[in-house]
Amino acid sequence: MPSRVRARLRAALVAAVALTATAATSVPADSQPATTTPPFEQQVLFRADQDPGYACFRIPAIVKTKAGTLLAFAEGRVLNCGDAADIDLVLKRSTDGGRTWGPLQVVNEGDGDTHGNPAPIVDRETGRILLAETYNKGRTDSGSCSVPCERTPYLQYSDDDGATWSEPRDLSDQILPAAWNSWYATGPVHGIQLTRGKHAGRLVFGVNTETWDGSRVTNNHAALIVSDDGGDSWRIGATDSWAISAADRTFRQKPSEVTLTERADGTILISGREQDGTDLGHRSQTYSRDGGDSFTGPFKDLPDLYTPQVQGATLRLGNRLLLSAPGDPDRRRTMMIRSSWNGGTTWDSVDRGKVVSTDWSGYSDMVGVDASTVGLMYEGGAVDARDEIRFARFTEDWLGPRRGPDPTTADLAAGAPRATVLGGARVTDGVLGRAVEFDGDDDAVRLPYRSRLPLGTREFTVSLFFRYSAASGEQPFLWMGGIGSTQPQVWLRGEPDNDRVRALITTREGFGTVRTSSVWAGGAHNDGEWHHLALRRGGGQLTLFLNGRAISTTDVAGSVSRNSPFGVHVGQRMDSRAFLTGAIDDVRVWNRALGDTELGAATRVGARKGSATSDTVLWLPMDQVG
Repeated sequence: MPSRVRARLRAALVAAVALTATAATSVPADSQPATTTPPFEQQVLFRADQDPGYACFRIPAIVKTKAGTLLAFAEGRVLNCGDAADIDLVLKRSTDGGRTWGPLQVVNEGDGDTHGNPAPIVDRETGRILLAETYNKGRTDSGSCSVPCERTPYLQYSDDDGATWSEPRDLSDQILPAAWNSWYATGPVHGIQLTRGKHAGRLVFGVNTETWDGSRVTNNHAALIVSDDGGDSWRIGATDSWAISAADRTFRQKPSEVTLTERADGTILISGREQDGTDLGHRSQTYSRDGGDSFTGPFKDLPDLYTPQVQGATLRLGNRLLLSAPGDPDRRRTMMIRSSWNGGTTWDSVDRGKVVSTDWSGYSDMVGVDASTVGLMYEGGAVDARDEIRFARFTEDWLGPRRGPDPTTADLAAGAPRATVLGGARVTDGVLGRAVEFDGDDDAVRLPYRSRLPLGTREFTVSLFFRYSAASGEQPFLWMGGIGSTQPQVWLRGEPDNDRVRALITTREGFGTVRTSSVWAGGAHNDGEWHHLALRRGGGQLTLFLNGRAISTTDVAGSVSRNSPFGVHVGQRMDSRAFLTGAIDDVRVWNRALGDTELGAATRVGARKGSATSDTVLWLPMDQVG
């Protein structure tokens, strides 16, 4: 549709948009008296049937102006929901803290090309709102930008609280060096203005980009862009680059779509999406202590911070940092707010996070509405994360206080910390003394991440005792690694619906080779009696031992722990979508293939004895919870 036709259509429908934009809700909030501020409420902010002229809205970003107005930006995708077609940058404004919103404004019209990746920043000294953005030539289909993708950074500003905007200004000569000649992306999330130290007043936002050598992409880069003159001029600050192997196209990390937060001590926390690097984890982070001029070190992955591969946002709220991102480690669903109480060094696990929605959910941004209220703008939908963009308001009371420590149980492997016991799981009579009983609801044992837990490409052996009587549902015994059909993993479980006990490994090799091998024993063994189960990878075979009986299949090459978030759970699927109703005793993992005689000895019931050896990865006696 030509731009002038779309413009006339929007003008004709602006009154209808203004009426519907403030009223429609995706998840209705509980009815509240007019004088009461609910601890949580949300509404639909952008949706195709609510905002005519667009097929899809994506990529939210939000800021609060010096005057207190909330500015909610998004990509208005005209033809389809693809990333590289005809895309406008659009905006809605709220002058009452996000309770109601004005009509859609077009800030920057693509007119057939892609104008996106909004990264707004507010200069609180002048009141100017700056909007960094990125252009590329548009497509007419829903495909991605061809590699090498030539992308160009631009900047606009508003001096009237977001009501009108300047013409875009090309920033290539300042922040697009010749070597960053393929993918280039601003944000997409709000940038920040520093408030502490000698760089107070500096404006900072993040970019990620790639280098093309004429035949392939050779490097990934994440960088900060800074301005010390209110946005009149910009330069490249801290940069972290990662090489891509020519031999197998692998790389350790690809930090991208970074979000910035200034901590109370003036340090900048830089948290980013991690995309397909061989290091474990889907989020990585680093810090800057000199106002964004340099990083304290390379980005480092956080294997046990569960998210899918997706953009997220951070925000400081009092003495806690918040992270908005889906909590499902496999797919974009279950929007969640997680807290860090130590400046981003560690983050709450998913069981401690606050769920915003269990729907499909994707990109997000956050803004401080007032001292105790946060606004969350996120992609969500009952069918697809791209269905709509929602705006939620929540208070710190809704988030709740920091939860106290969970009970633990011992891990006897050398140097191992105690494992966390979740959901109130308790000890019961076991095979070798005592064991842990799981209620099938939320009981689990989760191990803190440490570098010895991932098994990689090595041979290994897993051994445990299980007891259950559930007649249906997935009954997870042990889960190590990621989740889904492509993430490396190892698991053992009961499958009463299929009348079997089964083990599976998924491996990755090179850039994209994914393989799976599965082995099972007939009979669910859900008779309420104790049974021994072991899985051995060795000598080219994957062998399941059930009560000493061996069933083998062919092993598959590759690593069982790479690329994905990484967790070790007993009695629970890694994505918390299945829990064991039963009991587990004496869980052991070795990083070698035990011989048949050694495994035979493990099946014989007797007193627990011996001590952990150097090849012991984990050893959970499961005999005490405290």
